[in-house]
Amino acid sequence: MRTLFYSLFLLASMLLAISCAPSQRASSGGLVITPLAGKSEIRDGSLVYALPLTVIDVFVETERVIELPGPYSRYAGDYLGLSDVITREDEYWTIKSITVRTHEELDPSEFYVIESNTMFQTNLLSMKKAGLILDLNPQAYSIYNTNRGQVAGKDADLEPLRVLDLGADEYYLSQSDTAYRLVNYDTGFVRIPYLVEKKRKLSVDQLAERAARRLMELRDGKHLILTGEANVFPQSEAAIAEMNRLEKEYTELFTGKIFKETKTFSYQIIPRKEMAASPVALFRFSEVTGPGATTDKAGTPVMVEFTPEQKTKALAVIRRTQPAQGAIRYDKIYYRVPDVVNIKIYLGNEILNSSRRLICQFGEVMQLPANYIIGAPY
Repeated sequence: MRTLFYSLFLLASMLLAISCAPSQRASSGGLVITPLAGKSEIRDGSLVYALPLTVIDVFVETERVIELPGPYSRYAGDYLGLSDVITREDEYWTIKSITVRTHEELDPSEFYVIESNTMFQTNLLSMKKAGLILDLNPQAYSIYNTNRGQVAGKDADLEPLRVLDLGADEYYLSQSDTAYRLVNYDTGFVRIPYLVEKKRKLSVDQLAERAARRLMELRDGKHLILTGEANVFPQSEAAIAEMNRLEKEYTELFTGKIFKETKTFSYQIIPRKEMAASPVALFRFSEVTGPGATTDKAGTPVMVEFTPEQKTKALAVIRRTQPAQGAIRYDKIYYRVPDVVNIKIYLGNEILNSSRRLICQFGEVMQLPANYIIGAPY
């Protein structure tokens, strides 16, 4: 009885092995991985993936400064003893900082198709997490679709630069003058006097003198309050804050006003291997007009330099080792290994930013045996 049971068990094991053998041959022999370029149609059930492409995002934070002279700038030395004041209108830009970031997109020249005659299992998700390949979900990359040269923030509000108060207590002087008119009286004419009220506009010199006098009175009053010599004391700090505001406005009538605005410009560049030979222009910067396009004639170009560290140089030798013509296989997974690249952004002789980034395009496209990914357990 035991011998019969053993014989039946051995026969069942052999039948099971024979039934499984064809499916294994189909899953390994029917797998084809080819580039998408040149294919006219794709079989149903095929898997399409792409290799990653690195995009450089450069954020340039700039500061715009506008200087306007005050209406009494030429009297600042005579009435207030000030010498370092703004005497002419001026506008200039400076670069405060540059931030470099990277993100990955689909490389349109590196699409691949995995085709099989049978159903297959895959753990390509592990390669996606490592960034070696990318899926075709466009929503995952839509957040990076920013326009080159985009400006963050609203337009500048130049309202604070307007002068609404010249600081004088009055702007006209009233003068009385005697005039005469001729009146026909009997056989002659009689001159009858009468008073004429005239208003005369104060000159700039007189307005500057009155504004300086009010400014000094305001400073004296604040000094009395702060030292405790005044007869009336404010109940809160609002009065002192208002006095400081008025003092600042009156002082700016002589020293001028300065307006500062911060703007952030964003630029995108897709590095290529040929860019490692020579720097490329990112934008042009002028101290008068700020950042501009690379085609502008004004300004100095801001250059980007890519220097690969060639950490994947050894992989290039392996990739160039091709099999014999009769031994070409199509069961290899294509993937991309990024290389470390030094990125330097400079304006003239001044280095604005220097960083090290992983850039896929400077790496190598390698092949991995399909059975490492296809048919492997999750």
